[in-house]
Amino acid sequence: MPPLDGTVRSLVETALRDADPDGPLRWHVISELWQRSDLESFVEARRLCESGTLKERLLGVDVMGMLRPFVDRALPVLRRLAAGEDDPMLLYSVLIAFGHLADPRSLPSVIDLAAHPDARVRYGAAYALQHVLGEPPEQAGLDALRMLAADGDADVAAWAELGLALARGDEP
Repeated sequence: MPPLDGTVRSLVETALRDADPDGPLRWHVISELWQRSDLESFVEARRLCESGTLKERLLGVDVMGMLRPFVDRALPVLRRLAAGEDDPMLLYSVLIAFGHLADPRSLPSVIDLAAHPDARVRYGAAYALQHVLGEPPEQAGLDALRMLAADGDADVAAWAELGLALARGDEP
């Protein structure tokens, strides 16, 4: 897709018109905002995370997870959502954002969600854990990965096994 022009707010409005949360236009906008990685994009993502609508909160989380220059400001927002949200898709997105930001300070939130009853959330936790374990890897995070490696959902277990292999330094 060609680059999109416009203000951050107009890009967000474009993304919100895409009915598919995995839609190409929505993710193209997220990519554009990631490339900008400016304060305006972060402020808009934070505003979206505080929205009363799930669709806007999801977009805010997905954008925020791509804005690594703002990790210190993003983590409190994402940790609050991790502790206060019930929607499995939003929790999954928060966990993916934690993984993208790769900051060990998110480890407690990821561990808390690793035992969630919804497999999508546990999948997100298995993905995030390998990125937030710290160096050297925190034992609590390794224990959560071991628990997820025994998960009844094959996708969850596979991601957790990969995370354990990476923590051991095995070749994937």
